[in-house]
Amino acid sequence: MQLVEGLKGAFKVSELRTKLLFTLAMIFIFRVGAHIPVPGVDVVKFNELIAEGMLFTFFDVIAGGAFKSFSVFAMSIVPYINASIIMNLLTVVIPHLEKLAKEGEEGRKKITQYTRYFTVALAFLQAVGMSVLMSNFGAIPSPGFLSLAVIVITLVAGTTLLMWLGEQITEHGIGNGISLLIFAGIVSRLPSGIHNLYLQLDAGTINVLSLLLLVFIGTLVIAAVVAVNEGQRRIPVQYAKRVVGRRVYGGQTTHLPLKVNQAGVIPVIFASSIMMFPEQIASWFQTSGIAQFYVNYFGWGSAAHSVIYALLIIGFTFFYTAVIMNPVDVADNIKKYGGFLPGIRPGRPTAEYIARVMNRVTLAGAIFLAIIAILPNFVLLATRIPNIYFGGTALLIVVGVALDTMKQIESHLLMRSYQGFIK
Repeated sequence: MQLVEGLKGAFKVSELRTKLLFTLAMIFIFRVGAHIPVPGVDVVKFNELIAEGMLFTFFDVIAGGAFKSFSVFAMSIVPYINASIIMNLLTVVIPHLEKLAKEGEEGRKKITQYTRYFTVALAFLQAVGMSVLMSNFGAIPSPGFLSLAVIVITLVAGTTLLMWLGEQITEHGIGNGISLLIFAGIVSRLPSGIHNLYLQLDAGTINVLSLLLLVFIGTLVIAAVVAVNEGQRRIPVQYAKRVVGRRVYGGQTTHLPLKVNQAGVIPVIFASSIMMFPEQIASWFQTSGIAQFYVNYFGWGSAAHSVIYALLIIGFTFFYTAVIMNPVDVADNIKKYGGFLPGIRPGRPTAEYIARVMNRVTLAGAIFLAIIAILPNFVLLATRIPNIYFGGTALLIVVGVALDTMKQIESHLLMRSYQGFIK
């Protein structure tokens, strides 16, 4: 009810209504483009090629079915995500990028421009690789330089257009544009998923109790994801009073929030790409003994796969959290503005304390991400319902984007309805 009331209130505000309608229009363009096929590709043969490929299935989930139909948006926004992740990592390594990141808005604009160029380069490499692979497996009826060039240019143009749509949503719409496009792609698969469940229920392959159990587990998991995404450890910070002229500044007490899930969904994407790539390679060499050994003992759903996958997620969570949040810089900024942690000396002791607390909080968030990522295996065992895209990246993205978008809508409504000290 609160969600419905919030949306009703949002459409009553003209500026917010314009933002929401603009966002919906951009998402509509994305969904229309997801059904426009790339010329020169045999979609039936392509579907046979990806039928056993978990890596390609992962891409199709992110693309909202556009990859399976090989539309102009087949690569979705994945090259932009990869470019953004790599640029964030390079910002810590390359001094020039680190300097730009500290220059404020102008520096961020430069980094965004570099990210765009890098996205186009990654999209070109990925499109060339996909085209050559499809040509080798006979998914392109008339392979040739001109046909491959048309396919590559179409795919790169589709990814570039999606990047532009996402930036337009961020600037003129509501919410983070790139995240909303991924959200729309994942949610668009929901009706077909419900239809498949209905067909299985009607055919008798699953029963009502299994379906109710699935709904119950899904509700618990969504509640847990919301709780962890909103959870944070607040470290109290005290600012000393400063006298500047006749004015007295500071003297207040605030807190430093450390989120439980500081890294978001990035560790799951990293780990998924690493774990799915060898399995995809093995599916291309099914007659090989090594490939059969890997599929039998390290394939998706096996105990070894789940353990390695979980460990990779935990490791990447610590790594990415350390990249995006440096305790030394945080401690220096607190000291710079005259702040201190009660009972902790400023400088290095403060940085060590923040790092210690952050590691403990990150451990809880990393374990939670690992549990969510391997959850489909346990859901399959409990419900006996096959082909469930449940948990993992999709669930975290959907819940996270929904929460972030609703927060932005609520902040706009609060800003419009706040009376302040007028009365």
